[in-house]
Amino acid sequence: MASNMKAVKLRIKSVQSTMQITKAMQLVAASKLRKAKERADNCRPYFRELYQTLEEIAAGNTDFSSIYTKKSSSDRYCYVVIAGDRGLAGGYNSNLFKMVEAHCRGKEYVVLPVGKKAVEYYKRRKIPIVTESFAEIAAVSVSDCFEMAGILCKGFREGEYGHIELCYTEFVSMLSQTPKDYSMLPLSDIAINDETPETVRNLILYEPDAEEVFNSIVPEYLAGLTYGGICDSVASELAARRTAMEAATDNAEEMIEKLNLYYNRARQASITQEITEIVGGAEGL
Repeated sequence: MASNMKAVKLRIKSVQSTMQITKAMQLVAASKLRKAKERADNCRPYFRELYQTLEEIAAGNTDFSSIYTKKSSSDRYCYVVIAGDRGLAGGYNSNLFKMVEAHCRGKEYVVLPVGKKAVEYYKRRKIPIVTESFAEIAAVSVSDCFEMAGILCKGFREGEYGHIELCYTEFVSMLSQTPKDYSMLPLSDIAINDETPETVRNLILYEPDAEEVFNSIVPEYLAGLTYGGICDSVASELAARRTAMEAATDNAEEMIEKLNLYYNRARQASITQEITEIVGGAEGL
């Protein structure tokens, strides 16, 4: 009985140490989440406005044919997968990978992974990787997004792949993060769809011409969209980690409560047994 009580006591100390770690990780994630959420909210208007500009150009100018709006002859897909650098975030990474697998089933594809978990995941499965230069999402900056957009546009122009899709986790709220797949190229469906379209009127004059301006904006659009996806993903990862660590802390507290109850019962049983032995010995005398 004594050895059993000692084991329970050691178990309680172990769970308490784990709870301190999960509580600290919860507080760190909550602290970082405020800035990450603010950055995600601030960057959304940028690529939303950029997307509307592309819609206006594509809808109001019918005298050009950009390579980015044509359907490519290549059926290969390139998936930009934005995952996290670490685990301990519940189903954050696994839910994203499941969504990507569902989208790429039966397709020929390559991957541009962002984040350590994405690089490790696709290297283990021996999926062709475009580049591993962005293996740490915490270190990816706006300039890195422009570099990424340049790589993607070059591969698209050269026919290495005919479709580019962005896979990231959208930050919906503190308790909800949704894996999302967003088609970036080709831009064949970017023109504004209206049930009663007006007569196309070219009211804006672009220099040197609309097609040149359009082709210059597309890499900016890809960079903005990628940066927005990274900001959303970072905020989603921190929110998922905060939720997961909060649940782990609550579970640890519940486990400690049950172990304390078991320990007290075992100690009471040991005391009762000792009293019974003393009384029995006294009666024998």
